[in-house]
Amino acid sequence: MRLFNPNWLLAILLPLAVISPLIAIALGTANISLTEVVGAIARSIITLAEPESKMILADRIIIELRMPRALMAMVCGAGLAVSGSVLQSVTRNPLADPYLFGISAGASLGAILALTGGLSFLPLPICAFLGSLIAVAVVVVMARDGQVETLVLSGVAISFLLSSIANLVLYFSDPQAMQAVLFWSLGSFSRATWGTLMVPGIIVITATGIIYQFQRPLQALMAGDESAHTQGVAVLPLRLSMLILTALMTSSLVAACGGIGFVGLMVPHIIRMLIGSASSSSLIATALLGGVLMVWVDLLARLILPSQELPVGVMTAMLGSVFFIGLLVKRKQGHR
Repeated sequence: MRLFNPNWLLAILLPLAVISPLIAIALGTANISLTEVVGAIARSIITLAEPESKMILADRIIIELRMPRALMAMVCGAGLAVSGSVLQSVTRNPLADPYLFGISAGASLGAILALTGGLSFLPLPICAFLGSLIAVAVVVVMARDGQVETLVLSGVAISFLLSSIANLVLYFSDPQAMQAVLFWSLGSFSRATWGTLMVPGIIVITATGIIYQFQRPLQALMAGDESAHTQGVAVLPLRLSMLILTALMTSSLVAACGGIGFVGLMVPHIIRMLIGSASSSSLIATALLGGVLMVWVDLLARLILPSQELPVGVMTAMLGSVFFIGLLVKRKQGHR
């Protein structure tokens, strides 16, 4: 039973998706009014062709430091939420997300090899994507019988295996590199720039647009492979293409932001509770809610301690753990 009309939910989420980044830009070590933030963005658009040296200091802080970070949080949250939603559809498992399938573990291993020097001759995003593709390929080969249960169990096994290899690489790496990689692996948007935002932003927007075109086949797949076959859905090609798209999105985000978990688990659950999964607006709502949630989590991570910044991955793990404990308690009460 859904709680919201899908159109009402979108009417709430769309303004939030605009207002939340503006609030995140305004709040920080030195607070800036929303009027100044909007004015700086307007001036940067008007004076786009002028030299950057003419930009005043306050505008530079807003445009070059805070705005890329807020947009990176939006992109990361949207991409992880959409990836989780797609994986839950193709596996019919409500607990599936990029971490469960080993996609994040493979991307993290590739990125760690790039950061510690093992694959330093390749760009970090490419290393992360190759790692995630290897993880997906191994999972698909192990689950070639076509059973969804085998697919999920293979993903869990590969995730643990790749995580242990990544930890082994870190153990034998330089201590300074290990400290930098440790902070990165916990998730952070502190290094976000317009340059690092471009690749994941394009990938997430493009992949989400492609997935949106396949919403009906994905909904048919949730009813079972046999049911999807009877409706003319090519199950294996659809499942493989969706896995590759989620691998591409996740690896680009891991390379840019590090390891951030639970978003792909929480957000699709919340959307299903609010409007169900059969609505054509569910994917857009998932992306918007994921982006808004991540912006506020990052803002909380920056402001909760006066002179320190908490890793975003730690914050999402705490929220996700509490969310699923509450979900389990609710289900137990329902069974009783």
